[in-house]
Amino acid sequence: MAGNSQRPNRRTSNKKGAQVGSGGKRRRGLEGKGPTPPAEMRKGHVKNRIASAKARQSARRPAARRGGKGTSELVVGRNPVVEALREGVPASTLYVQQFIDNDERVREALKLAADRGGIHLMEAPRPELDRMTNGLNHQGLVLQIPPYEYAHPEDLSAAAYDDGEDPLIVALDGVTDPRNLGAVVRSVAAFGGHGVVVPERRAAGMTAGAWKTSAGTAARTPVARATNLTRALEAYQKEGLFVVGLAADGEAEIQDVAALDGPLVIVVGSEGKGLSRLVGETCDMRVRIPMPGGAESLNAGVAAGVALYEVARRRRA
Repeated sequence: MAGNSQRPNRRTSNKKGAQVGSGGKRRRGLEGKGPTPPAEMRKGHVKNRIASAKARQSARRPAARRGGKGTSELVVGRNPVVEALREGVPASTLYVQQFIDNDERVREALKLAADRGGIHLMEAPRPELDRMTNGLNHQGLVLQIPPYEYAHPEDLSAAAYDDGEDPLIVALDGVTDPRNLGAVVRSVAAFGGHGVVVPERRAAGMTAGAWKTSAGTAARTPVARATNLTRALEAYQKEGLFVVGLAADGEAEIQDVAALDGPLVIVVGSEGKGLSRLVGETCDMRVRIPMPGGAESLNAGVAAGVALYEVARRRRA
């Protein structure tokens, strides 16, 4: 019957065919793994972790964040303008009043600006200078200071490591006098430090006064600005820096601290108030400067200078 036609059976099997050889797997297994790689390349080794961290830091550096810019500033008056130009304070424009009495200070200001180069000389009528200075007694001379380009806190430690040195950084907590900031910058430069960190708010910035007090060292000593000082200190701690806070009631004297010869951040508070609570709690240790004379406190510039000298002395020993 036509309906009883059968289809030929097809035999299927999941078995694979015979394999010829092992593809060299057995031979390779007997060859060994070669010489032991250096520590920097062995996963889990401390040197491998350090190398990886440096590589990540280098990879981030081209897109490194900046600490932002300050605001432009005007130096007003004949003596202040001449002093700022003598001290090398950065300037973009010197405004000179039309028909000004050409005395010795005016002539010196014009000569200093011309000799330095890069400073625009602009002649302006007195009403325009009055408007620019909000009616201050400008005496016919106004010097414009460009906004300061702040570094990012990470830049300071990265630059130290790039030079093969242990970072030495000073952070200022609540210091509002620009002259104190300038004095700290000068001390950091003198004792081989790598920069200064200041908070973004309620703190002194790099004004003309700070530049003058730094005696020119601000040109080669970076100042970084932190949005939050406590977080910046915590980030330094994660990098391996030891954070020391200067406090009159510190638990140890600074010369007794063993960590001074390693990666270090020195935190200096304001005169009178000292370190704020959160910053003081963040520090790895709070230390005091011995004062046999009985003074209650030192201003920020002097305290930073004393601490930096002790660090420099320890590192030279």
